[in-house]
Amino acid sequence: MPTAQQQPPHGRYGRPAGTAARTDRRLKAVGAALGALLTAGLAWAGWAHVTGNPVSGELTGFQVLSDTEVEASIQVRKPAGTVALCTVRSQAVDGLEVGRAEFRFEDDADQVHRAVTLKTIGRATTAELLGCTAAPD
Repeated sequence: MPTAQQQPPHGRYGRPAGTAARTDRRLKAVGAALGALLTAGLAWAGWAHVTGNPVSGELTGFQVLSDTEVEASIQVRKPAGTVALCTVRSQAVDGLEVGRAEFRFEDDADQVHRAVTLKTIGRATTAELLGCTAAPD
């Protein structure tokens, strides 16, 4: 009487069990390393965003005074004693920039709210605060 084969032919039904286990361990190790790198990168980016620029500003309103002037109200938050530089620009109805200037906020207070006048080369329809930074020493 012929004897039946105990195992299927080699390679017919996939890889042997030992090979799959090694591959799974490698994939888990690579996934854990990539996850740790991603977590570290996100933590670094968050820390840099929170501690990066201690000066911030907000445009609280603007008024077109004439064909050559716009008044912008700006609120600046900064550490007391720090000089802030804020850049304001203005655009015409067609989107062209008609004015841009930097304004210094040298007040000792940590919060300053002030109106500044921006000179323009044409009739402005907007005023925009592009950003505020600490002035170089």
